[in-house]
Amino acid sequence: MATLQIAFQIVLLFFVLVTIHEWGHFYFAKRAGILVREFAIGFGPKLLSFKKGETRYTLRLLPIGGFVRMAGEDPEIVQINPGQRLALALNGNEVTHIYLNDFDDRSDSVVGIVEDIDLERRLFIKLDMDGEIKQFSVHPQAMMVSKDKETQIAPWDRQFGSKTVGQRAMSIFAGPLMNFILALVLFITVAFMAGVPDKVKIQSTVAGSPAEKAGLVANDIIISVNNEPIGSDRNKLTSLIKQSVNKQMIWIIERNKEQIRKEVTPEDKGGGLVGVSLISENRKASFTDAVSNGWSSLSAATVSILDSFGKLVTLQVKMDDLGGPVRIVEFTSEQASAGLPQYTFWAAIMSLYLGMFNLLPFPALDGSRLVFLGFEALRGKPVDPGRESIVHFVGFAMLMLLMIAVTYNDILRLIKG
Repeated sequence: MATLQIAFQIVLLFFVLVTIHEWGHFYFAKRAGILVREFAIGFGPKLLSFKKGETRYTLRLLPIGGFVRMAGEDPEIVQINPGQRLALALNGNEVTHIYLNDFDDRSDSVVGIVEDIDLERRLFIKLDMDGEIKQFSVHPQAMMVSKDKETQIAPWDRQFGSKTVGQRAMSIFAGPLMNFILALVLFITVAFMAGVPDKVKIQSTVAGSPAEKAGLVANDIIISVNNEPIGSDRNKLTSLIKQSVNKQMIWIIERNKEQIRKEVTPEDKGGGLVGVSLISENRKASFTDAVSNGWSSLSAATVSILDSFGKLVTLQVKMDDLGGPVRIVEFTSEQASAGLPQYTFWAAIMSLYLGMFNLLPFPALDGSRLVFLGFEALRGKPVDPGRESIVHFVGFAMLMLLMIAVTYNDILRLIKG
């Protein structure tokens, strides 16, 4: 039962992080009036698919991401050219369905050869019907049907490229933004569940260390050092110790609700050590405490992730330092086993990491698309969509190759123990 619960928590983590990310793209694209063709979780073959409104929602086999397919973001797949034979289903004089094949089965439709067509701006089709030329207006939500597969047309005002640079940038940035918001909410939730640091407590002392010689023991609460209140700030205590190498320090500690004075002299060992292991004693968080602590956790985690990205860019990491889906699943399992607060904290870290990773200016990532939009804003005209698509395709292929290499390395690591 515990194994099933952990497996569920792992799947839930990936599903929530990817869904909230893609929902950000989806929501702001819809707000801008962009036709969203597909909202997908995962890549590869479809496991589940249904259509609601104009959008098809799909769950795919490989749980390694997701995508929102917007009309016009990439070149449209279905093209109709003059000289092509079509069948049109009409409502009055307005086209509702455009059939690209199986014309003999369209007894309720008109059939002809395309003389002229515009499905983006003027929305009309001119047909040659046995020598008689007729022009029909096209409904803005008309469907093109090829082998029973329907594709809604995308007039220019419903396409990604028709929107302002700001609207397009927001629809791209919204994915990472949702991950940042989720991370903050989860960090705040952890503060409510586990409390916030209130006091610094000694967990243990090292035999023969200055701490033991001074009479410090486990569960002593550190009130002040050299008249400096410590409160819950472990970093402040560490800093004071480093500044007092070979100098006597006055520690006020609380033991059994009684305050006691202790004299401690840090030893000159790599920056000054007193030989204690510290833990935080938490208290129940108020709303203000939880928000403040959540923001502090978000800030600290952001700095840590940026530092790891910097090391990656400057090639200061080895292959064994990288972790793919296998290692993420392995570590998520450990965090889930450690309890709900730890699992929630890890989910916040993963959400923040996903948002920041997607903002890297690497082809196929959201950051790269924002770079192209910034370049468009500077030069006053967009980059050729075909060329941009090639760049993103190459970037996606490189990411997949890296993921395969990292996953292979993870599997070898597990085999070797």
